[in-house]
Amino acid sequence: MSIEYLQLDVFSETPGGGNPLGVVLRADDWDGAAMQRFAAWTGLVETTFVLAPTEPSASYRLRIFTPRREIPFAGHPTVGSAHAVLECGLALPREGLLIQQCAAGLLPIRVDAKDSRLFVQAPRASVLPPPPPLLADVDGLLEGMPRGALPPAFVEGGRRWWIAEIGDEAALRSWQPDHAAIAALAHASDSLGLCVFARVPDAPYQLVVRAFPAGVGIVEDPASGAANGLIAAWLAEAEPDGPLARGYRVSQGREIGHDATIDIHIEADREVWVGGRTHTIVAGRLRWPRG
Repeated sequence: MSIEYLQLDVFSETPGGGNPLGVVLRADDWDGAAMQRFAAWTGLVETTFVLAPTEPSASYRLRIFTPRREIPFAGHPTVGSAHAVLECGLALPREGLLIQQCAAGLLPIRVDAKDSRLFVQAPRASVLPPPPPLLADVDGLLEGMPRGALPPAFVEGGRRWWIAEIGDEAALRSWQPDHAAIAALAHASDSLGLCVFARVPDAPYQLVVRAFPAGVGIVEDPASGAANGLIAAWLAEAEPDGPLARGYRVSQGREIGHDATIDIHIEADREVWVGGRTHTIVAGRLRWPRG
C-alpha cells in the first residue's frame, strides 16, 4: 500500500530558495526504525512523520528525523509540516492556531492566512553558563573575524546552539569556518554547533545568519528556524529596548545557493515566533516498508 508524501520548500518567498523538507502523512503504522531508514534514504536535512495526536488539545502529532537520528524539535520541519497538514486537510486552525504535539511539548502555530505565512512559537529559551574552555574554543573559531556588539552565548530552547555576533555582513558571508573544530565544539557541549549572525543596515532584512549544525552531521543549514528562535531570544534578553527587540527579518542560505527569508516576531513577554512561507514542490505517494 502507498502513503501520501510531500516534499516542501520552507522559509522561501519563491520556490527553490528555502530549506527542503520531506513530510510523510498518516504515518501511524510506521515504527521508529522505518522512519529512520526513510529519513536516511531521503538525505534531506529533516524528514517528518505526521501522526494522530494523543493529547486532546493537539491538532496533530509530529516526529522529526535527521538522516542520523530523531530530534525533539526543529523550526523548518515544524512550519513545513503545519503547511502540509493544512494543505491535505488533516486539521483546521482553532482561533487562528494549530497545536503541534511533539517531543518538545505542545507548540502553537499561528496561521496567517492573509499573508500565507505560518509562525511557530519557539520553545522558551535560556542562556546557559558557557564552560570557559569551550568559550575559548569559540573565540578561536572566530579569530580574525570582526566581532559584533554582543559576546558569544550558549543558548538552549528545544535545541542547544552556540551563538556569536559578527560585526560585518560581507565578512560573515565570505567566512570559511573550520568545520572540524565546529564539530568538536558541538560534541563537547552536546549542542548542534555554531550559529553566527550580523546586523544589516539599509536592506530588506535586518540580520544575516549562517548556521553550522555539525552536531547532527550537517555542514551548513540553508534555513534554521530553531537557531533563529534562539538568536531572537538572546537579542530580546540582551537588548530589551533595542531596535530588534520586537522582531525583524532574516536572510540565510545564500552562501550555499539558497535564499531563505525568515520572519521573527517577539512579543512583549519575550515569547518568540518564527515563521515564513512554505511551497509544495512534490506531492505523491510512497511505497516503503513501515515496520
